[in-house]
Amino acid sequence: MPPHVFAIAESAYYNMKAYKENQCVIISGESGAGKTEAAKRIMQYIANVSGGEGGDIQQIKDMVLATNPLLESFGNAKTLRNNNSSRFGKYLQIHFNGQGEPIGADITNYLLEKSRVVSQIANERNFHIFYQFTKGASQHYRETFGIQKPETYIYTSRSKCFNVDGIDDLAEYEDTLNAMKIIGLSQAEQDNIFRMLSAILWTGNLVFREDDNGYAAVSDQSVVDFLAYLLEVDPSSLVHAITIRILTPRSGEVIESPANVAQATATRDALAKAIYSNLFDWIVERINQSLKARQAAANSVGILDIYGFEIFEKNSFEQLCINYVNEKLQQIFIQLTLKAEQEEYAREKIKWTPITYFDNKIVCDLIESVRPPGIFSAMKDATKTAHADPAACDRTFMQSMNGMSNAHLTPRQGGFIVKHYAGDVTYTVEGITDKNKDLLLKGLLNLIEGSQNRFVHAIFPNHVDQDNRKQPPSAGDRIRTSANALVETLMKCTPSYIRTIKPNENKSASEYNVPNVLHQIKYLGLQENVRIRRAGFAYRQSFEKFVDRFFLLSPATSYAGEYTWQGSYEAAVKQILKDTSIPPEEWQLGVSKAFIKSPETLFALEHMRDRYWHNMATRIQRMWRAYLAYRAESATRIQRFWRKKRVGAEYLQLRDQGHQVLQGRKERRRMSILGSRRFLGDYLGINASSGPGAQIRSAIGLGSNEKTVFSCRGEVLEHKFGRSSKASPRIIIVTNTKYYIVAQMLVQGHVSIVVERSFPLGAIKFTGTSTSRDDWFSLGVGSPQEPDPLLNCLLKTEMFTQMQRVMPGGFNLKIAESIEFAKKPGKMALVKVVKDAPTPHDFYKSSTIHTQQGEPPNSISRPTPKGKPVPPRPITRGKLIRPGGPGGRPARNTTSSRTPQPRPSAATSSAATSSRPVPQPPRASQARVSVGAAAALASQVGVASHTRQQSSTSSVRAPPPPPPAAPAAKPKIMAKVLYDFAGQKENEMSITKGEIIEIVQKENNGRLSRPCFELIPSDMADTNRIYRLVASPDVPRPSLGPRRVRGGTGTGAAASRSSTPPAAAAACDKWAPFCGRASQAHAARQAACGWQQKVGACGVAGARLGHEPERRRWRVG
Repeated sequence: MPPHVFAIAESAYYNMKAYKENQCVIISGESGAGKTEAAKRIMQYIANVSGGEGGDIQQIKDMVLATNPLLESFGNAKTLRNNNSSRFGKYLQIHFNGQGEPIGADITNYLLEKSRVVSQIANERNFHIFYQFTKGASQHYRETFGIQKPETYIYTSRSKCFNVDGIDDLAEYEDTLNAMKIIGLSQAEQDNIFRMLSAILWTGNLVFREDDNGYAAVSDQSVVDFLAYLLEVDPSSLVHAITIRILTPRSGEVIESPANVAQATATRDALAKAIYSNLFDWIVERINQSLKARQAAANSVGILDIYGFEIFEKNSFEQLCINYVNEKLQQIFIQLTLKAEQEEYAREKIKWTPITYFDNKIVCDLIESVRPPGIFSAMKDATKTAHADPAACDRTFMQSMNGMSNAHLTPRQGGFIVKHYAGDVTYTVEGITDKNKDLLLKGLLNLIEGSQNRFVHAIFPNHVDQDNRKQPPSAGDRIRTSANALVETLMKCTPSYIRTIKPNENKSASEYNVPNVLHQIKYLGLQENVRIRRAGFAYRQSFEKFVDRFFLLSPATSYAGEYTWQGSYEAAVKQILKDTSIPPEEWQLGVSKAFIKSPETLFALEHMRDRYWHNMATRIQRMWRAYLAYRAESATRIQRFWRKKRVGAEYLQLRDQGHQVLQGRKERRRMSILGSRRFLGDYLGINASSGPGAQIRSAIGLGSNEKTVFSCRGEVLEHKFGRSSKASPRIIIVTNTKYYIVAQMLVQGHVSIVVERSFPLGAIKFTGTSTSRDDWFSLGVGSPQEPDPLLNCLLKTEMFTQMQRVMPGGFNLKIAESIEFAKKPGKMALVKVVKDAPTPHDFYKSSTIHTQQGEPPNSISRPTPKGKPVPPRPITRGKLIRPGGPGGRPARNTTSSRTPQPRPSAATSSAATSSRPVPQPPRASQARVSVGAAAALASQVGVASHTRQQSSTSSVRAPPPPPPAAPAAKPKIMAKVLYDFAGQKENEMSITKGEIIEIVQKENNGRLSRPCFELIPSDMADTNRIYRLVASPDVPRPSLGPRRVRGGTGTGAAASRSSTPPAAAAACDKWAPFCGRASQAHAARQAACGWQQKVGACGVAGARLGHEPERRRWRVG
């Protein structure tokens, strides 16, 4: 994506996961340029993309994000240049596990501007927390800690600025409280924090007046009493500690000196500053306790959000420290992007034209140097010389400044000018040495030790040593040590840079001050950086790491995800760049590193690598899905076969039982004894939950306890008064309890289904049928009101079998020459059966059933026929699973000639951890240069995503599957020459009739007008083969050696021959096998289109046979 904070965050996070290197993002720029907002966006982005949505991982993310509102409220304030200016420096390190999930974090804070607690210039404010607390404190806090409005307190009302546009103190106070809860601060800890804030506010309200002796006296004793209550100290001890100064000369004598009003006020302010500074440090330490990693960390991403370069009308010690730290950060930028990069090009012997730049090391040495003394050392020496008098210390320090000789230092009256990289800054000497001492008087330290409040002791952990006269480190010493430690930490990481540019001085989002912007671009060194980036290389990496990262992109260096290269790493780099088609102008190889010129080229390589793993994952998924489909289909086939065997056997048993029911006394129809006949029972689907059968069941009102064992369509004999009886269609249903005869009829145009007759199975006394093959039968019910039904059913034998199974009283089947039934109630009648039907269909007429001769009564079912052989259908499509399953054919990859080699990372991991590689991976803010084919190639070569995790402990892996074996050799194609041919050109070969040759090559433009040889065997389906001509082994060989001639203009061929042709001849119709057609078809076409001989040699290589009627000839091309 284009230059964006999210792009920088993505680049840092991606490079940490991909290269297993610690990353840091250095955000720099002027005050109000957007450093704090950029840091928050980076933290938000990493929290969103780093995975781990539950448990401890999500808790760490929430706590990391909660540090922003908490530390902003205690460390940020409104200044003239920025409404939310960071008045402290912060370096946040987020620790990640091997999967790239955040598991912990820690914060290091630098140089809190504690002087802001006691004094602010006009239109500036104290730290945000004081206004949030005084405006939004609960009633409990107001009663317990005496909290009132900000106008009440001197420390919050001195600048007369209580509200800020765009800042809602009440809403942010709620955010602060919520952040405390997320981080894990208990209610007691929160109460202690706000108790100390109340103590600081009430400390400011301690006002002094001169007593009769000119010393300081307290104006309002009630303020002293309430402050003593908050700090849990004795009120008199509090007044004594502030108004009495304890001096300890070198003689060891302790002197108590009453303080004047100015001194007492300074001591009061020192107490307030000390409480707030130590409280802030305690909060940071408490946050680090909550963010402590729960497991081992693999890598980290650091985010540096520190105060920007400041130039005010009056600049003192705080501005000097802030600008010094910014000088150190600028030095890192110069060291890594300008100086070190050009030195590396020279060391690696890369073609390069040096670019000049300003090195600010001379300014850093001016401030921090010890020998010769720098500014910080001069301050400390002045304090040692005149430690009792701050004014004398300032004069001594100014004398030291006048004695320094440095091009970037200009002493002035009452101050000095330092030429920083961002511009000249004039610093005021007044009070600068006293701020550098940054010490509490021993009276205040004794007061703090005497406090009964445990939290006071927690934020002031160091005890007072009355006998220790050694001078403690000054504020300059501490900031110098912190800055150097920060630089050392950053140098161990791979840095990314965000250079914030302030568009105007009016805090406006729509103004753009071109001169100011150009000035910032120049002093930040961005012009030189862009020139170096354009002329230099965006990415460089050692051969080993480059190969370890990109060996997958070349088939010569990898197989199946394993490293197989056996040569040097430098040769492997060349092979990878060659196989990925990276243009030569896009890369250079140094002595030990590979250099990539433009970011797009590296993006292309990374995209290829991502696509490789994506394709591998897709293959595995496809193979797994094919396996699941194969397994499911195999199970389905097994189940289908088992059901067929099991259920089919049951139906066959019923069929065999039907033979026993007929007792071998009734002739059979031929279709009844087929081997494929099954007794299925419910043919109409009465038991089904849907369909026509379910409608019939619902219409006749079958109960849920009635199960249909047989259903079929049949006929019933209807007796008509005054005319002949006739058969009418009916539905026959046999359940486990009843026998139903169901009629279907049209009633007013609608189909009506009604039960015509039904009777329990136990009421059926007998079932009568004839010995002939007819399908008629009677049911002997013996009803006194209705006659017995005479029915016709094609599946009568199956019905008899099912009735025998379910009839409780026994099934009585009467088989006789005639069918007996009660034609009228109580009056039995016989229906004759005669075998004189003219058609295979039975019919009833005049109490006689006419049928034909059937199969013998003792006939049994024929054997079940075997199914037609059907070729097995592939279980899965594609080539992932071979036809027929895993054993369909032998695997081709049975041998392997490539052995996996140890990954380069295994050999270089120890060296990589001991030294920081020279940056840089690609960043979104770097200049973009077109790479042409390299970027386009990325979409064609496959490589997971950068989320793929490589284990640092598994350097030895299982060997990969062997590559496929070489394909089997193609069969030789032999041909016998039918006619002599004498070559007339150099590229024509003479052949003799009867000679046996092997065809090895064919030219597409060759022509053959008449057959001159035949194939052995006759197979020329593939016309694009490469052939070789050799002599047949059964032909006598002359003493001539083999010769080889190639031709390709219609009369040539490639051949190898070493024999004399046998005396053999062949007819012209033997050309048909050569063209792959039958002799008869060839003869018919020859007769239809004619045959014309074409002058020219025979193209002895096999060719396409084309039929062209308009030219009336055969052409072989």
